[in-house]
Amino acid sequence: MTAKAPNPVDKYVGSRVRMRRIMLGMSQEKLGEALDLTFQQIQKYEKGTNRIGASRLQQIADILQVPVSFLFEGGPTASTHNHNGSVAASPAYVADFLATSEGLALTRAFTRISDPKLRRSVVDLVEQIALRESPDT
Repeated sequence: MTAKAPNPVDKYVGSRVRMRRIMLGMSQEKLGEALDLTFQQIQKYEKGTNRIGASRLQQIADILQVPVSFLFEGGPTASTHNHNGSVAASPAYVADFLATSEGLALTRAFTRISDPKLRRSVVDLVEQIALRESPDT
C-alpha cells in the first residue's frame, strides 16, 4: 500500500508556516510548545503530511503574527488545477526558495542593501555564478 501524496494546498500552507516561523527565528520546538504539540507534529504540518484544522490554523497565525490569509497567499487554488487533478505550473519555486534557511537569509541580507547599483551588482554576480553552475552551458 502506497502512502497518499499530500494535498498541494496543505503542502503550500505548511511551507508558508515554515517560512514565517523561520522569519521570526522561531524553532519548530518553540512553535510546538505554544500549540501544546511536539516538534514532530509541526514537521508534519510544515511538510503537508498532516492537515491543519481551522482552529489550529487560527492559533498558528496568531502565534506567527500574521492573518490566516497570509498562509494561503500565492498558493494553489481551484483555478491552478488541471482537469486531471494535477497542479498547473506556478511560481511556487519562489515560496519553496523562501521556505529554505538560505533563501530567507539571502532575501533578508539583500533587502538591507540600500544602494540600487550595488543590488544590481549582486544580482549580476549570482546570475553569473548560476550560469557557470548550469549543466546546460
